[in-house]
Amino acid sequence: MKEDEDYLWPGARRVADDVSDSAGMVQFYPTRGAVPPNLWDRLLDAATAEVGILVYVGMFLTEKPDLLDRLHKKATTGARIRILLGDRESSAVKQRSVDEGIGRETISAKIDQANAFFGSLTGVPNIEVRNHSTVLYNSVYRFDNDMIVNPHVYGKTAPMAPAMHLRKTATYGLFNTYADSFEAVWESARESRS
Repeated sequence: MKEDEDYLWPGARRVADDVSDSAGMVQFYPTRGAVPPNLWDRLLDAATAEVGILVYVGMFLTEKPDLLDRLHKKATTGARIRILLGDRESSAVKQRSVDEGIGRETISAKIDQANAFFGSLTGVPNIEVRNHSTVLYNSVYRFDNDMIVNPHVYGKTAPMAPAMHLRKTATYGLFNTYADSFEAVWESARESRS
Protein backbone atom coordinates (compact mmCIF):
# COMPACT_ATOMS: atom_id res chain seq x y z
CA MET A 1 0.00 0.00 0.00
CA LYS A 2 1.33 3.44 -0.92
CA GLU A 3 0.87 6.13 1.74
CA ASP A 4 1.35 9.87 1.45
CA GLU A 5 4.58 11.19 3.02
CA ASP A 6 2.66 13.66 5.22
CA TYR A 7 0.53 10.80 6.56
CA LEU A 8 3.56 8.71 7.51
CA TRP A 9 5.64 11.57 8.92
CA PRO A 10 3.35 14.45 9.89
CA GLY A 11 5.19 17.74 9.87
CA ALA A 12 8.42 16.31 8.48
CA ARG A 13 8.41 18.75 5.58
CA ARG A 14 7.69 21.73 7.81
CA VAL A 15 10.38 23.76 9.48
CA ALA A 16 8.88 25.29 12.64
CA ASP A 17 9.91 28.87 11.91
CA ASP A 18 9.04 28.87 8.20
CA VAL A 19 5.96 30.64 6.98
CA SER A 20 3.94 27.98 5.18
CA ASP A 21 2.49 30.20 2.49
CA SER A 22 2.75 33.66 1.01
CA ALA A 23 -0.29 34.79 3.00
CA GLY A 24 1.70 34.46 6.23
CA MET A 25 0.15 31.35 7.81
CA VAL A 26 2.70 29.70 10.09
CA GLN A 27 0.46 27.18 11.86
CA PHE A 28 -3.24 26.42 12.25
CA TYR A 29 -4.54 25.01 15.55
CA PRO A 30 -7.94 23.33 15.91
CA THR A 31 -8.57 25.21 19.19
CA ARG A 32 -6.92 28.08 21.01
CA GLY A 33 -6.15 25.62 23.79
CA ALA A 34 -4.01 23.63 21.33
CA VAL A 35 -1.60 26.56 20.92
CA PRO A 36 1.49 25.43 22.86
CA PRO A 37 1.93 27.47 26.06
CA ASN A 38 5.60 27.99 25.27
CA LEU A 39 4.67 29.63 21.94
CA TRP A 40 2.79 32.41 23.75
CA ASP A 41 5.82 32.90 26.02
CA ARG A 42 8.31 32.76 23.15
CA LEU A 43 6.39 35.33 21.09
CA LEU A 44 5.99 37.69 24.05
CA ASP A 45 9.66 37.37 25.00
CA ALA A 46 10.79 38.05 21.42
CA ALA A 47 8.63 41.17 20.96
CA THR A 48 10.63 44.38 21.26
CA ALA A 49 8.51 47.01 19.49
CA GLU A 50 4.83 46.17 19.82
CA VAL A 51 2.43 43.98 21.77
CA GLY A 52 -1.26 44.29 20.95
CA ILE A 53 -4.13 42.40 22.57
CA LEU A 54 -7.71 42.61 21.25
CA VAL A 55 -10.20 40.57 23.30
CA TYR A 56 -13.39 40.91 25.26
CA VAL A 57 -11.77 39.36 28.36
CA GLY A 58 -8.61 37.31 27.72
CA MET A 59 -8.82 35.66 31.14
CA PHE A 60 -6.36 32.92 30.21
CA LEU A 61 -3.70 35.63 30.03
CA THR A 62 -4.27 36.51 33.67
CA GLU A 63 -3.20 32.99 34.62
CA LYS A 64 0.39 33.91 33.75
CA PRO A 65 1.70 35.05 37.15
CA ASP A 66 4.46 37.23 35.68
CA LEU A 67 2.53 38.74 32.74
CA LEU A 68 2.14 42.22 34.24
CA ASP A 69 5.83 42.40 35.16
CA ARG A 70 6.82 41.22 31.68
CA LEU A 71 4.61 43.81 29.98
CA HIS A 72 5.90 46.54 32.32
CA LYS A 73 9.53 45.62 31.52
CA LYS A 74 8.83 45.60 27.79
CA ALA A 75 7.26 49.05 28.05
CA THR A 76 10.23 50.44 29.97
CA THR A 77 12.55 49.27 27.19
CA GLY A 78 10.44 51.11 24.59
CA ALA A 79 7.88 48.57 23.40
CA ARG A 80 4.38 49.89 22.74
CA ILE A 81 1.79 47.83 24.64
CA ARG A 82 -1.87 48.22 23.65
CA ILE A 83 -4.64 46.22 25.31
CA LEU A 84 -8.23 46.32 24.08
CA LEU A 85 -10.85 44.82 26.40
CA GLY A 86 -14.58 44.72 25.84
CA ASP A 87 -16.88 47.44 27.12
CA ARG A 88 -18.92 45.67 29.80
CA GLU A 89 -22.05 47.69 28.93
CA SER A 90 -21.97 47.22 25.16
CA SER A 91 -24.78 45.34 23.46
CA ALA A 92 -22.19 43.28 21.54
CA VAL A 93 -20.69 41.98 24.81
CA LYS A 94 -24.12 41.15 26.23
CA GLN A 95 -25.13 39.35 23.04
CA ARG A 96 -21.89 37.35 22.92
CA SER A 97 -22.51 36.21 26.48
CA VAL A 98 -26.02 35.06 25.54
CA ASP A 99 -24.74 33.38 22.36
CA GLU A 100 -22.22 31.38 24.41
CA GLY A 101 -25.05 30.23 26.67
CA ILE A 102 -23.43 31.53 29.85
CA GLY A 103 -25.91 34.24 30.84
CA ARG A 104 -26.30 37.85 29.73
CA GLU A 105 -23.97 39.37 32.36
CA THR A 106 -21.22 36.73 32.59
CA ILE A 107 -18.80 38.22 30.08
CA SER A 108 -19.40 41.68 31.58
CA ALA A 109 -18.38 40.32 35.01
CA LYS A 110 -15.27 38.76 33.46
CA ILE A 111 -14.43 42.10 31.82
CA ASP A 112 -14.56 43.69 35.29
CA GLN A 113 -11.94 41.16 36.41
CA ALA A 114 -9.77 41.79 33.34
CA ASN A 115 -9.99 45.58 33.84
CA ALA A 116 -8.93 45.14 37.47
CA PHE A 117 -6.05 42.86 36.47
CA PHE A 118 -4.67 45.12 33.74
CA GLY A 119 -5.58 48.28 35.71
CA SER A 120 -2.24 48.21 37.51
CA LEU A 121 -0.62 49.09 34.18
CA THR A 122 -2.56 52.37 33.96
CA GLY A 123 -0.20 55.30 33.80
CA VAL A 124 2.84 53.26 32.79
CA PRO A 125 4.53 54.99 29.84
CA ASN A 126 4.09 53.07 26.54
CA ILE A 127 1.12 51.08 27.89
CA GLU A 128 -2.49 51.88 27.05
CA VAL A 129 -5.62 49.97 28.00
CA ARG A 130 -8.86 50.77 26.20
CA ASN A 131 -12.38 49.35 26.11
CA HIS A 132 -14.21 48.69 22.85
CA SER A 133 -17.84 48.00 22.03
CA THR A 134 -17.35 46.29 18.67
CA VAL A 135 -18.65 42.89 17.66
CA LEU A 136 -15.54 40.80 18.26
CA TYR A 137 -15.17 38.47 15.29
CA ASN A 138 -11.64 37.50 16.32
CA SER A 139 -9.37 37.86 19.29
CA VAL A 140 -5.99 39.17 18.15
CA TYR A 141 -2.66 38.84 19.96
CA ARG A 142 0.17 40.71 18.24
CA PHE A 143 3.86 40.35 19.04
CA ASP A 144 5.85 42.54 16.62
CA ASN A 145 5.59 40.68 13.29
CA ASP A 146 3.90 37.58 14.70
CA MET A 147 0.27 37.26 15.61
CA ILE A 148 -2.13 34.67 17.00
CA VAL A 149 -5.67 35.16 15.75
CA ASN A 150 -8.54 33.30 17.43
CA PRO A 151 -11.59 33.41 15.09
CA HIS A 152 -14.80 33.18 17.09
CA VAL A 153 -17.46 30.55 16.43
CA TYR A 154 -21.13 31.16 17.21
CA GLY A 155 -22.21 29.23 20.31
CA LYS A 156 -18.64 28.33 21.35
CA THR A 157 -16.33 29.98 23.84
CA ALA A 158 -13.05 31.39 22.50
CA PRO A 159 -10.86 28.51 23.81
CA MET A 160 -12.96 26.08 21.76
CA ALA A 161 -12.51 28.02 18.50
CA PRO A 162 -9.52 27.63 16.16
CA ALA A 163 -6.37 29.73 16.28
CA MET A 164 -3.91 30.78 13.60
CA HIS A 165 -0.28 31.73 14.05
CA LEU A 166 0.42 34.39 11.42
CA ARG A 167 3.62 36.14 10.45
CA LYS A 168 4.05 39.37 8.50
CA THR A 169 5.32 38.79 4.98
CA ALA A 170 6.90 41.06 2.39
CA THR A 171 3.55 41.36 0.65
CA TYR A 172 0.12 42.24 2.06
CA GLY A 173 -1.18 39.07 3.70
CA LEU A 174 -3.33 37.78 6.54
CA PHE A 175 -1.16 39.50 9.16
CA ASN A 176 -1.89 42.88 7.58
CA THR A 177 -5.62 42.17 7.37
CA TYR A 178 -5.84 41.47 11.10
CA ALA A 179 -3.43 44.31 11.98
CA ASP A 180 -5.72 46.71 10.08
CA SER A 181 -8.69 45.34 11.99
CA PHE A 182 -6.88 45.87 15.29
CA GLU A 183 -6.14 49.49 14.34
CA ALA A 184 -9.77 50.15 13.39
CA VAL A 185 -10.98 48.87 16.77
CA TRP A 186 -8.24 50.81 18.57
CA GLU A 187 -9.36 54.06 16.95
CA SER A 188 -12.98 53.48 17.99
CA ALA A 189 -12.18 52.48 21.59
CA ARG A 190 -12.11 54.66 24.69
CA GLU A 191 -9.60 54.82 27.51
CA SER A 192 -10.27 52.22 30.18
CA ARG A 193 -12.08 53.36 33.32
CA SER A 194 -10.43 50.70 35.51
